[in-house]
Amino acid sequence: MAKYASLVDVFHDAIKTFPDSPLFGTKRGGQWEWMTYLEFGRLTDSIRAGLASLGLNRGDRVAIIANNRPEWAAAAYACFGLGVSFVPMYEAQLPKDWEFIVRDCEAKALIVANDVICEKTRPFLGAIPSLQHIISLDPATKADDKVKSWKELSKTAATHQALKPASQDVACIIYTSGTTGNPKGVLLSHGNIVSNINAIHEIFPMSSHDRSLSFLPWAHSFGQTVELHALFSMGAALAIAESVDKILDNLAETKPTLLFSVPRIFNKLYAAVQKQISTKPGFIQAMVKSALETRRKQRTGEEVSLGEGLVLALTDRVVFSKVRARFGGHLKYAFSGGAAISRDVAEFIDGLGITVYEGYGLTETSPIATANWPNSRKIGSVGKAIPGVKVTVSDEGELIVHGPNVMLGYHNRKEENDAVFTSDGGFRTGDMGRIDSEGFVFITGRLKEQYKLENGKYVVPTPLEEQLKLSPYVANVMVYGDNKPFNVALIVANVDAVKSWASNDGVSGESTEKLLANPKVQKLFKEQLDHYGEKFKGFEGVKDFALIGDDFTVENGMLTPSLKVKRRKVFETYQSVIEGLYAKKREKSPESSGEKKKAQASAN
Repeated sequence: MAKYASLVDVFHDAIKTFPDSPLFGTKRGGQWEWMTYLEFGRLTDSIRAGLASLGLNRGDRVAIIANNRPEWAAAAYACFGLGVSFVPMYEAQLPKDWEFIVRDCEAKALIVANDVICEKTRPFLGAIPSLQHIISLDPATKADDKVKSWKELSKTAATHQALKPASQDVACIIYTSGTTGNPKGVLLSHGNIVSNINAIHEIFPMSSHDRSLSFLPWAHSFGQTVELHALFSMGAALAIAESVDKILDNLAETKPTLLFSVPRIFNKLYAAVQKQISTKPGFIQAMVKSALETRRKQRTGEEVSLGEGLVLALTDRVVFSKVRARFGGHLKYAFSGGAAISRDVAEFIDGLGITVYEGYGLTETSPIATANWPNSRKIGSVGKAIPGVKVTVSDEGELIVHGPNVMLGYHNRKEENDAVFTSDGGFRTGDMGRIDSEGFVFITGRLKEQYKLENGKYVVPTPLEEQLKLSPYVANVMVYGDNKPFNVALIVANVDAVKSWASNDGVSGESTEKLLANPKVQKLFKEQLDHYGEKFKGFEGVKDFALIGDDFTVENGMLTPSLKVKRRKVFETYQSVIEGLYAKKREKSPESSGEKKKAQASAN
């Protein structure tokens, strides 16, 4: 029997069961302060009453622009208790994106993180007919008849009993990243989201003794469902990271047992640890290599000799334990989602003694569709379908998901709904994959990203890109080759790492542009491409590349808020650079040289 029927059930059960347990940790003035479950429950109750006093009722929508913070969670659960749909957005998004989403979902109220965002969104009040109130979390914001203070709202004297939503009631409208156009609002019901929470309770051994460092945005379905709602339902604690660049410091300070992340963060941790190990004496590096191989044997059930076991034990004490200490020393499990994690990275983290569980899903599947879990794990796969969910592969190789986690549909997008749902209610994921004899799912690429070379061979660029990003000198990369004779890569150089390398190799004192054009630097990147791309087939490899110093970001429109590359935008911006790589190859080709000689002979 399902444990929960709605997110309001989750709320009441957690507050009643774990009243004195720490829930949210926030760093203020250099110290971590903790809010208990009971304190959170009281805050949520007061905000629910405050929102009701503004006239918000069942079926309305409240949008929010804020990073993770206790007030974000309180607003969400207050809305759930009113039967109001919650619509999260990112602080990093552009004002035009905020305006589109507020207008598209017809939000009645908008909660904003600070006074700067408040001033940027104030014009929405007159321009968007549905919007009646802006609520600022910032005490510096001056309240008026349209702009309300969160602090004052939380002091509402009246009470408002939480209603019990129906399973099909919309809990959240989460807008997808929009890599190819305007974002689409994914309608997730209470039943959708709690089906994921119920499945997590069934397969993962987490409890009120666990703690995570929360840095995945709750505006994204992975962070919201898998971390916020699931851990809340289990009585666990969530320390809210100060920022992405403070993750390592915050891990050491809060000593979490769980880490929820996307591959981009795991890649950075992998690169940092690899760099540290590379500075150690040769015998230490040999020990690490041997210990990682022994961990692999243990994981796959192969026989381990006494000597191998002793080397592993020694390496764990001398090296791995110190690495784990950087993560707080208590980390047991690392959960990866949002994109495919490199097998090398997963095996490395697992080898350190931190068990890696990779899963798969989309916003449209609430989000988990498949996962690895204890006693059911295969590194390189994204696991098996979670309880209650069925995953199949279509004749075209596309993964189809059936289950209670599949969204109600896209908000006001009938044609797109017709395109993504099968006749029996399955969701077409757009991802290519295969399922082995044991039921483990392997992702092989994204249908929309797959392209054909001139020779007719198909290329899926994402796995190659993720592998290339393991290089400490590569900050980001986009592989391109649509209808071309071969693949090329636009590489965002990790400029600081390149400068450090260059200064040790006698190349210094130049601008970034000149540095990246230096033949020695070009040679370094060619070696990196060859090394990290060696596992791929010849036609999948990169034949030429261009280096740039400016990264793809949300601000310049080349990344979505969930950090996916907007390929079309990158190509539009750097089309001349990319086309120049092919032109350069044509000029160097024997055919081209022959044509030039013929032309010269004719001229003479």
